[in-house]
Amino acid sequence: MKERIRCVQTVIVIGSSSAMSLKRKLCHCIFFAGALFLFISLFARNLPFILVDDIKRIQFRSDEVRSVIDPCMEQNRSVGVEALPKGIVTLTTDLEMQKLTGGRENKSSSKSLLALAVGIPQKQIVNEIVEKFLSNNFTVMLLHYDGIVDEWNDLEWSNQVLHVSAMYQTKWWFAKRFLHPDIVAEYEYIFIWDEDIGVEHFHPRRYLEIVKREDLDISQPALGDKSSFHYIFTKRQSQREVHRHVLRVFDLSQNCTENATQFPCTGFAEIMVPVFSRVAWRCVWSMIQNDLVHAWGIDFKFGYCVQGDKTEKIGVVDSEYIVHKGLPTLGGKVIKRCVAEMNTFHKRWQQAADKDLCWTDPYKPRNE
Repeated sequence: MKERIRCVQTVIVIGSSSAMSLKRKLCHCIFFAGALFLFISLFARNLPFILVDDIKRIQFRSDEVRSVIDPCMEQNRSVGVEALPKGIVTLTTDLEMQKLTGGRENKSSSKSLLALAVGIPQKQIVNEIVEKFLSNNFTVMLLHYDGIVDEWNDLEWSNQVLHVSAMYQTKWWFAKRFLHPDIVAEYEYIFIWDEDIGVEHFHPRRYLEIVKREDLDISQPALGDKSSFHYIFTKRQSQREVHRHVLRVFDLSQNCTENATQFPCTGFAEIMVPVFSRVAWRCVWSMIQNDLVHAWGIDFKFGYCVQGDKTEKIGVVDSEYIVHKGLPTLGGKVIKRCVAEMNTFHKRWQQAADKDLCWTDPYKPRNE
């Protein structure tokens, strides 16, 4: 186009007497433009196609170069704290009490937590549990479901534990609201127990040694002979230290075999006295429903929250066992509600599984 303009300008200067010269120059301009177009067309045919992956690689390398020039580019900042300098941001915490004058109120180097739902009628039983856990350097949180807190003050350890009170709430209601994974991130294991537990044959430190050695993400102490129990899987097998699998258990005429991978044969821990690794707890906490406060049914899904095969990563510790006394706490009238919640939870699970097209069930039976 520029060449054509130059041609026209030349004609204006020369005047009409140079008509032949103008025609010659116009032809040159048109020829040049055509040749240029032909060259570009032929050259473009031989260019390789640039794929989307190539573009991504080019972009990635460009980002690498920019990150060297601008080191701030790679800093991933959490939503809501972008305005803060990175070093001041503390996203996790713990439940350790601090002295107003500095230092921890409790000097223990605790790395595990016991959260215990309690009511004043079981004060003596709770006292025995707490004394044993505190002597093994646990952090202890009492979840008062009857609203009575002051009547625990006469116990020597009362000021060493945390007290959380809410009337007629379950331990899972407390756990969902006060044991967020970011709050308990400093604890290696989280015990979330009922109160009606006899611990005469249970030693927390030895229990943790076994759990670590066996690499269990979710576990529970076995139930001794005098226990009230719902599932024979949790019953103590005296000849073992730990069991992950149980034989000769019948459930609706189904016999457990060595190859069985489903409840009631393997990979199960009950919601009565479960123990979670911090990684497993983050998953389990996310699975607890806000409105299903009794949490019946979630123990059937614990296997999805371990780091590996549930038949290996969930177990019952037989050598450190407890006695479940089976004392009524919130009252027998809640059982109907518990069953209803379990049915609701299973329906929600199925609906979520059906809708999530990107999710694959690792425990789906092979014949389905």
